[in-house]
Amino acid sequence: MAQVAVSAAEAALENQRIGGLQLRVAALCTLVQICDGYDLNSVAWAVPSLIKAWHLPPPMFTTAFLWSSIGILVGALSAGPIGDRFGRRPLLLASLTIFGIASLLSATADSIGTLSLWRFFTGIGIGGGFSGAAALSGDYAPHRLRATMIMATFTGAPIGGFLGGQIVALLLAHYDWPVIFILGGVFPLVLVLALALWLPESPRFLARKQNLSPSHAALLRRLDIDPSESGPVDVAQGNPVRMLFGEGYALQTVLLWIIYFCSLLNLFLFAYWMPTVLNLIGMSPPQAVFASSLRDFGAIFAVLYLGLAIDRIGPERTLALHYAVGAIFIAVIALVTLPYAMLLIMTFLAGATIIGSQTGANGTCGKLYPARMRTSGLGWALGIGRLGGIVAPVLGGYLLSLGLAPTHIFLSACLFALIAAAATALLAFRGSRVPIARVEEAAS
Repeated sequence: MAQVAVSAAEAALENQRIGGLQLRVAALCTLVQICDGYDLNSVAWAVPSLIKAWHLPPPMFTTAFLWSSIGILVGALSAGPIGDRFGRRPLLLASLTIFGIASLLSATADSIGTLSLWRFFTGIGIGGGFSGAAALSGDYAPHRLRATMIMATFTGAPIGGFLGGQIVALLLAHYDWPVIFILGGVFPLVLVLALALWLPESPRFLARKQNLSPSHAALLRRLDIDPSESGPVDVAQGNPVRMLFGEGYALQTVLLWIIYFCSLLNLFLFAYWMPTVLNLIGMSPPQAVFASSLRDFGAIFAVLYLGLAIDRIGPERTLALHYAVGAIFIAVIALVTLPYAMLLIMTFLAGATIIGSQTGANGTCGKLYPARMRTSGLGWALGIGRLGGIVAPVLGGYLLSLGLAPTHIFLSACLFALIAAAATALLAFRGSRVPIARVEEAAS
């Protein structure tokens, strides 16, 4: 392989200092993830109330869950090539607008069919928002802290799930289920305005542009990049999806897809069915929403240590252990009749290990793929993982229809957690790849 050199611009981006600009981008991307986390859970929060309002059995809502996941799959797979070829900022603005409007329309649903339609479009927005926010926060992070910063922004998803669950639990005591979707639509539409004003484009996209505006040139100078002499930067020149299987990345891509499939199947199995399962074992809808939200609170806690462990020790040992321990907590929830307080604790710990591991997988994916394919790497991993999200509502509904004890439907999650642990450990054999910062051949 030819010796390669790194341009001055690429070197500056891979070694940038963390300052006000980077923190502003991270904060705005975290807000995007908060919207995503809230809207991801909103349909599950509504189902216990809709069962009574529409006089339908719980398995009937499998359709709404399924189309939500299909929408996320479509959004995530589309977001990768769009974000890598045309920019992260327009992807985020479009995604937020789509799922904000679709969430408001969900509040008008009067049947499973119309609810499923609007949740499909909400899912498209969620899928684009997840991968776009992660990729942009990675572009404004140095390589040494990239997993940590991507994970920090991804705390927004469990924060949205946890805080949203607390707010919804209070609101449901006074209002009917449409308030869930109204709140989930207003916040992202307001956030679109904030992003239009304060969110910058990826510096790599700006560095390759001709005739930059004064504000864009000033932004590059803040990153120690001279706009007139920046040199080539690591952005997609061909098909970024094809790159996922070239340049030595094929094994890594396949393993990450297995991890995401298993991890997101578990995430969606809990996200979609846990409020309903807890309602079936005797909790009121507000109690079921509150208890379920502790799963997301656990995931927030995991970020306090997991990102640093991945950056310093590597994902192979860190995440493999995390997934394996999570299988134990899932088994306890599924098999043991717990007092309410102990159920809350187990839900918190399951969230820290299982949902926290998914956040760790996002940080890992953003760190292992170079910038030229980062949105595609994340978007397609999330998209393939959403196949697990499509299986999850069907699996949960089928197991409930068999007449199993409601909590026993979560036993299947133990197997998928162990498969994710094994695939993560196998990342140690992903092999050598073309260096991350390869942008130009060295002069002879």
